[in-house]
Amino acid sequence: MKARGWATTDVGLKRDHNEDSYLCNEAAGLFAVADGMGGHLGGERASHLAVEILEREIEPQAEKLRQADGSVTANGELDSVAAALREATRNAGAAIHAEADQNPDLNGMGTTLTSAFFHGDQITICHVGDSRVYLFRDGRARLLTEDHSWIQEQIKAGLVLPEDAIVARFRNIITRSVGFEPTVEPDLLTLPVELGDCYVICSDGLSNYLEEKDIAEVLGSCFYGEAGPVFVDLANQRGGDDNITCVVVYIANE
Repeated sequence: MKARGWATTDVGLKRDHNEDSYLCNEAAGLFAVADGMGGHLGGERASHLAVEILEREIEPQAEKLRQADGSVTANGELDSVAAALREATRNAGAAIHAEADQNPDLNGMGTTLTSAFFHGDQITICHVGDSRVYLFRDGRARLLTEDHSWIQEQIKAGLVLPEDAIVARFRNIITRSVGFEPTVEPDLLTLPVELGDCYVICSDGLSNYLEEKDIAEVLGSCFYGEAGPVFVDLANQRGGDDNITCVVVYIANE
């Protein structure tokens, strides 16, 4: 199996600059979306650094990692794939935090970082923040990640209904990010991949406006390589108040 990817990004209708970054490296089987925060300079710099460091650290070892089994070892330690993604994410966070310390103009910058690495018949997801990964399989889309956000905590506590989240006042506050603090602990998830699967990695500029049924409808009605611009158009039609970025990944035959 081979992962084929297509990336799309758009400034949206309300912003004058784009603080999102993405990674779409088919050769390495590595894909990611980062949504920066910290102002024009800070957000853009943080998201760019995150995907740059992730690619720089994972690409040289991608071939070796693809031969690894992406499961947790018997003693509960992370396997080599998850450990490598976690280390790269942590290193990105340390680099972003250090640069912010050295440059007052970048003070407080940080970013989400949600990455997916395809190896053998598995996908390992490394996730920090409120960017997301969806899986489209058998005509149905489902969310694979959990947002690190204030609104998600309220939903889990039963204080806010999921359908009310989009209009909640503090819905954009994230509770975990890459670079805002010197260290970060990402969520890690390894799952089996099936031929024909399609994955969508996106920033909240997309997920704030599209539900799982919308994602399934788009992916079920057009070529995967053309889905990104359709997603962006829908998000803009429904408000477009943030940058919009998505990476669509299809699992094809070699």
